[in-house]
Amino acid sequence: GEREKTVSDSDSERQREVRPSRAQAKSKEEQNRRMASDGMQHLAPEELERLIFFEAAKEQAKAEVKKNPKDVQALVRWGGALLELAHLKQGHESIVCIEEAVERIEQALKIDPRKHEALWCLGNAYTSQGFLHASVEKAQDFFDRASDCFRKACKEDPNNEVYKKALEMNSKAPQLHAQIQKQLQQQQEASMQEQAKLQSASSDFLYDVAGWAILVGLGVGLVVLSSLQKPK
Repeated sequence: GEREKTVSDSDSERQREVRPSRAQAKSKEEQNRRMASDGMQHLAPEELERLIFFEAAKEQAKAEVKKNPKDVQALVRWGGALLELAHLKQGHESIVCIEEAVERIEQALKIDPRKHEALWCLGNAYTSQGFLHASVEKAQDFFDRASDCFRKACKEDPNNEVYKKALEMNSKAPQLHAQIQKQLQQQQEASMQEQAKLQSASSDFLYDVAGWAILVGLGVGLVVLSSLQKPK
């Protein structure tokens, strides 16, 4: 009986030893999922998986840059991951992601100005920024910058069909921007009528109305937020 008890106790101890290691193995994944789920109820399951994947990719690239600040490839991956995350987030969070992506990619291009992957990524980031502005002039400025990046990328890698398509599709961005702004204006007017009983319509409310626009016409898989100007 004593021997059985000893064996049983040792088994329990081994199980206790195993449990923390299993918990540790899952803790990071669960932490990522909790982090992703927080305020992300609008995402479909596959989008949530992408969010977790690109958060991890961002952190890995960030760690690599910390080891070697001149690691161009890691800087581009960091910026690219931020761009993907921007398209999965909403409102202010998405804007911050795009702005930080631009910083990281520009940092890479300072080290290697001819890095065509970085030029292509920067073009996508500028296109995203263009759609954040209701002003036609400001939007056009970003679209022009994007075209410049795509042209440079094509020059460095002339046979890359993705870069050629991005340059071609970016020429349609101003037209798409005008369509989105018209649609948002109509939504805004309808919402203002519905909310006439309220004393004022907050900019937060207008942000919610604006929502997200899927820029299928651009052919580069961008999803960007079109922000509304505050009502005068």
